[in-house]
Amino acid sequence: MLFPSASTTAKQQTRLMLSEAKAGDDLPQVCSLWASTDGMSPVSGPAQKIGRTPLLTEHSQDVYIHPGIEGQRILPHPNGISTGQDWSPRFILDRDPECSEQKLCMSAKDEDCGLEVTTCIETLAGGSLRIRHTVRNIAPGSYLLQGLKVRIPLADNQTEILDFAGRHEKERQPQRHDVHDGAWVREFRWGRTGFEGPVIMVGTPGFNFHQGQVVCVQPAWSGNTVLSVDRNSATAAGISAGELLLPGEVVLEEGQEYKSPWVLVTASNAGMDPIMHSLHSWERTLPAHPKSQPVTLNVWEAVMFDHDLDKLQDIADRAARIGVERYVLDDGWFHLRRDDTAGLGDWWVDKEVWPQGLTPLVDYVHDKGMQFGLWFEPEMINPDSDTYRQHPDWAMRARQENPLLQRNQLVLDLTNPEAFEYVYQKVSAVLEEHQIDYVKWDHNRDLLEAGSDLHGRSPAVHQQTLAYYRLLDRLRERFPHVAWESCASGGGRIDMSVIEHVSRFWNSDMTDALSRQLIQPWTMQTVAPEYIGAHISQPCSQQTHRSYSLDFRAATAVFYSFGIEWDIRDASDADLERLGAWVAWYKEHRDFLHSGDVVRLDTADEAVLAQGVLAQDGSRAIIAHIQYEESSSNRGIFLRIPGLDPTAQYKLTWTSPIQPEATLETFDVLGPLGQEHVSGEYLAQVGFRMPRCRPETARIVDIERV
Repeated sequence: MLFPSASTTAKQQTRLMLSEAKAGDDLPQVCSLWASTDGMSPVSGPAQKIGRTPLLTEHSQDVYIHPGIEGQRILPHPNGISTGQDWSPRFILDRDPECSEQKLCMSAKDEDCGLEVTTCIETLAGGSLRIRHTVRNIAPGSYLLQGLKVRIPLADNQTEILDFAGRHEKERQPQRHDVHDGAWVREFRWGRTGFEGPVIMVGTPGFNFHQGQVVCVQPAWSGNTVLSVDRNSATAAGISAGELLLPGEVVLEEGQEYKSPWVLVTASNAGMDPIMHSLHSWERTLPAHPKSQPVTLNVWEAVMFDHDLDKLQDIADRAARIGVERYVLDDGWFHLRRDDTAGLGDWWVDKEVWPQGLTPLVDYVHDKGMQFGLWFEPEMINPDSDTYRQHPDWAMRARQENPLLQRNQLVLDLTNPEAFEYVYQKVSAVLEEHQIDYVKWDHNRDLLEAGSDLHGRSPAVHQQTLAYYRLLDRLRERFPHVAWESCASGGGRIDMSVIEHVSRFWNSDMTDALSRQLIQPWTMQTVAPEYIGAHISQPCSQQTHRSYSLDFRAATAVFYSFGIEWDIRDASDADLERLGAWVAWYKEHRDFLHSGDVVRLDTADEAVLAQGVLAQDGSRAIIAHIQYEESSSNRGIFLRIPGLDPTAQYKLTWTSPIQPEATLETFDVLGPLGQEHVSGEYLAQVGFRMPRCRPETARIVDIERV
């Protein structure tokens, strides 16, 4: 079976297979994606035709699973209106497909139903595909679209699902299921991406980081989404993905069209890590990709709403002393904002707290050689705000009364042009008045009953999502020097659409290092590490009240977009010196950490986590060994490193400020193998042994070709 990859040969075969279609063919006969799980190169041999599955499922083609397009035409009728028409289209190609090196598009019509659909497939850097449908109403009457999904077929031996559960402060927790006859459906109705992340992987049973045939599918959309896996007695299993439309959100008048979100598809014949590499390769080509992530200190956990210039300057002094490059003032600087009950929507500096404005702090930070960042939450509004009192109709709601409050706030209706322009101008004024280098853009509640007063309180999540993109892009265009971070109660809005607009994500409001060890590697499944904000927390976690060593907290954060979330006024001189050493190590190695291929190691001991970064030419790797909790034996563990040059010799040395210790055995001060050099093949097949260590400790190993 053929899977189109980024290689020239694969693209040529893709064009050959799909562009043989001619006008007059049924769309499902040609709009078929064959999923091998190679992910790097096509499988040679003829494309089989038995059981071919369309990217757009139509019941008119004798298929009885969930249709890919759902809708009906609404027409005037002498007795009122006529509904339920044109609900089962049969699309026929009306022109030859358009094909280029990177893109293939096919257009088809159903003249009887008055609909036209275009399906486009694009190859991405790194080997992934993205696919979308566009439907156009070409007949009189209103067409009420209820759903438009892309369907990706699965091989018959891909029978295990991996997706994610999650909540605030515990994002992206993996869970597994078996594929059975029937439909398995995940709906993400939060109005934002959600803490789970709309990502699904289906593969051969027991697939892991380095083994198994796996297909990964994710809609690139920051609003409501749906993912499903279904099959029946006559139809092979497939993954469907698209936007979840609320009632009446998309009504197409004659000549209007709707574009589904892009659906990203990545396949691998060697487990989940090649999928990760493919997506990271694409992300590193994006215009907004961060070229180098500064060491960032955020003062939220240090001061919260207690803003005092002397305290904040003291923190800035200490931050500059240890090499911090970006200083961020979080929530609490604007009108009425003394706690989280008031002020959202009033985007001007609170003169009672900041009588001279933010300029004294901004200038002080810049004089210390650091960038200055500022927190906003532009899509939200508090009932206790001047803006709400003047414009209560700007809050999203489904009825006369407001929805239930979350964090004492409501959602601002950006689909209302007046509200949109108001926020744009207020945020712009702050950025014009002060030299702001970085914006942390937060989003702290779900879109519950998100209707628009401007449109009779009908659902408006779809339009609100588009308005968010417009607002962010308009601000980015006006302030091109500003770096933008996406935060949504932590990791509530991380997806393959917003990543094209920002250069950083706040991965989680959980800064407890032990919890972060389980959150970060799964976020990295789809997001390159340089995007993922990870900070050294205070010694006793604000969220869990657990305490860890500074080295463990630092080792948890240093592979990502590294920073500090700690009141360093409480840090001893020894702590500050140690922090400075970690900052220096990050600066020395960040170019390598943020350009190589991430590797996650499947370990034989559930108490041990291991991951790192591998140079793309196989010349070097930096690997972290994390003793997450108590092991059940004293045998220790072997870490096997894939991807090195099998014929080359390597030396292994300890790196980072950590001085390795073992519980039962003493480490060699030179490295895990002492002075011995071993081959890349040896490291891949045998690996190097790490003894059982104390829980909540880390070691970092540098593996270099000699």
